[in-house]
Amino acid sequence: MIDNPLTLGPKLSSKLVGRAQGFYASASQSEIGLLMAMNFAFIEGKYNGSTITVLGRNPVFNKVREMPVIGGSGLFRFARGYAEARTNWFSANTGDAIVEYNVYVMHY
Repeated sequence: MIDNPLTLGPKLSSKLVGRAQGFYASASQSEIGLLMAMNFAFIEGKYNGSTITVLGRNPVFNKVREMPVIGGSGLFRFARGYAEARTNWFSANTGDAIVEYNVYVMHY
């Protein structure tokens, strides 16, 4: 289960704009590949109360991973698109990571 800060930049001191909430599970026998189900739940500005939902495969050691946007709520109702994930920092000792998401979304 995840409930991580969603910030404008990679530093924890960056402005908090929401939470990345959901879960991931190991989904590959040959590499570290995760099944990700995640909501970007916004708490700031005009997107406050809206969400974007991402569901897909995340091969975590690939430089760039693409996952589909399958929906949303609030201002992102009927959202479709994709999210690109890039690992900014990773600690093998703790399993902690900072991941940058660029999300491209169409909505009504």
